[in-house]
Amino acid sequence: MKNAVCLNSNTYHGFTVEEAVAGARAAGIGYIELAAVRGWTEHARHEMTDEEVTALKSLLAENQIEAIGMCGHTNILTQEGRGDFLENLDLAQRLGVQYVVTSTGETHDDATVIEDDSELVGILRDLAGEAQNRGVRLNIETHGNNYGSGQEVAALLEKVGHDNLGITYDTANAIFYGDVVPHEDLAASVAKVDSIHLKDKAGERTEWNFPAVGTGQIDFDKTFTALAEAGNNAPLSIEIEFTPEGPGSVEAVHEALATAADNTRKLLASH
Repeated sequence: MKNAVCLNSNTYHGFTVEEAVAGARAAGIGYIELAAVRGWTEHARHEMTDEEVTALKSLLAENQIEAIGMCGHTNILTQEGRGDFLENLDLAQRLGVQYVVTSTGETHDDATVIEDDSELVGILRDLAGEAQNRGVRLNIETHGNNYGSGQEVAALLEKVGHDNLGITYDTANAIFYGDVVPHEDLAASVAKVDSIHLKDKAGERTEWNFPAVGTGQIDFDKTFTALAEAGNNAPLSIEIEFTPEGPGSVEAVHEALATAADNTRKLLASH
């Protein structure tokens, strides 16, 4: 397998982008998916000046790290959220990333029940076009109260019918939100998967417990087999969200990331 190993900088929630870049470099990771989630992890912001964007690009270049994606989650069901997301698409273009990730409702504590998806289908069709105009792909994450599994997101994208849309498959969210077995669900939706949030899961299904990749309960051997059998080379964006208590220190995040990166490379080598 030749999938790129990437850091999802949300792993460094509560820490700086400089610390995230340092952790990625120490772990031997050459790619990053920048978190630009307002009010949560703001390693990039659409309000950044040209000088700030240049400084961020320089930081990455100095550490031999390429920004390939961006988490730009907003609640696209609201007019305000769509406005913010359009500004995130502008930011993505300025940063030169390949794709932007969002979900279909609130970023956290999503309680929205979507019984009629016709409005959402239209919203996604419009946003996919806006992203295409900026030279980036739009990825919808397996996340939230309505589209927690790959098969659910794939069915939604079929209705949208736009070729600039793909799935960001979050392996742990498929359990936490989707209540499915990740490798089985991934195999059924892999044709539409553009990127992976490689995240492990521990504890009971709805417990917020996302440790380093390879130290939890997910069968990543079968997950990687599903990707390999489909010839899917989506980037593997390592994400560690720990427990509600958090990691405790940036050193603990660095250590967890190093473990996750090592385990990911071993999985790639064996598939």
